[in-house]
Amino acid sequence: MPDPLAAGWKGNKVCEVIEENDEIRVLRCTFPPGVGHERHYHPPHVAYTLAGSTFQMTDTTGVRTLEVPTGLHYYSEGVEWHEALNVGDSTAQFLIIEPKQ
Repeated sequence: MPDPLAAGWKGNKVCEVIEENDEIRVLRCTFPPGVGHERHYHPPHVAYTLAGSTFQMTDTTGVRTLEVPTGLHYYSEGVEWHEALNVGDSTAQFLIIEPKQ
């Protein structure tokens, strides 16, 4: 299963590396309305929402719709898998900060 950088949407990349070194990788992921992120996993990471929107999320618990506000931040121990689709009317953008073990 791809990581967030390798996963895209309908053959197009949605994430780019904005910093990487021996200790950290930082991704910026951008989702215009109607664009999602195909099924992928996440290693442990910190995420920060630069610009929020409404998403349909699918994971091991099922399908749900979430409002993701600008400025939301959290730490995750990792995600086995999920898929996301921006069903809102604004472009969303996230930073994903992955420490290297």
